Amino acid sequence: MADMKLFAGNATPDLAKKIADRLYTRLGDATVDRFSDGEVHVQINENVRGCDIFVIQSTCAPSNDNLMELIVMIDALRRASAGRITAVIPYFGYARQDRRLRSARVPITAKVVADFLSSVGVDRVLTVDLHAEQIQGFFDVPVDNCFSSEIFVEDMKTLNMQNPCVVSPDMGGVVRARAIAKLLNNADIAIIDKRRPKPNVAEVMNLIGDVKDRECIIVDDIIDTGGTLCKAAEALKKRGAKSVIAYGTHAVLSGNAYNNIAESQIDSLVVSDSIPASDKFLKLKNFRELSLASMLAEAIRRINNEESISAMFEKN
Repeated sequence: MADMKLFAGNATPDLAKKIADRLYTRLGDATVDRFSDGEVHVQINENVRGCDIFVIQSTCAPSNDNLMELIVMIDALRRASAGRITAVIPYFGYARQDRRLRSARVPITAKVVADFLSSVGVDRVLTVDLHAEQIQGFFDVPVDNCFSSEIFVEDMKTLNMQNPCVVSPDMGGVVRARAIAKLLNNADIAIIDKRRPKPNVAEVMNLIGDVKDRECIIVDDIIDTGGTLCKAAEALKKRGAKSVIAYGTHAVLSGNAYNNIAESQIDSLVVSDSIPASDKFLKLKNFRELSLASMLAEAIRRINNEESISAMFEKN
């Protein structure tokens, strides 16, 4: 086991500090700022030769800036003779650009980012609720994908719901909903069948399942404008749902998300801190944030000790 050191960019400083605290260590001394022309400037201010390095940085908005910080930090650490470098990316940006739909003339940007990280010398990647698990195959290095389900389920159990129903907001999230339902004593599931006429616009078309007088739990990995969640909540309430609670791992919250959520029929929205939520969202009465720090700290500890990551989730 090499000496472990944690470093962080500017994307998720609070989460990085919490992770360091749980590992009874401190964040490494590094300068991560900008030159006067806006270019990223990084300098590692302590010895890292032979160390087991973990760089904590979500590639959330501003995505390009945060990605470049991560890339340049890894390069600086590699050139400083770090023994092993793990990129800890709680939110892996560009993950939704993982395919060419109908052979359109578009890039597969998730693959480009994976190649970018590999090219600067990262040894492994640790992330959370990757939007499409097959993205792991885009990398030429090991990728550990952790799951927020246990953290969310622990919170759900504190709500003492009498008749819960887990709802997938689209057909693609059925596997996630089924996994959550299993952890909730095999609760029933329902599915929102939607049609998306254009990007970031969701139209609820049909509800599969019985939600009348049920406490509905919508689970999703990414909450962007909130359109999907809000229309799903509206459909559930129209079908007689007693309450609607939504859980989303990555709170992108772009565009008109604030107004959508503030004016929605969602009784409670719970997200993780993979992306820092702004104060205006944290002040919403129906908005809560749970931390991934304990889970990521344990994953980092296991990687440093050459222990299994999958064992963390086998009971699920």
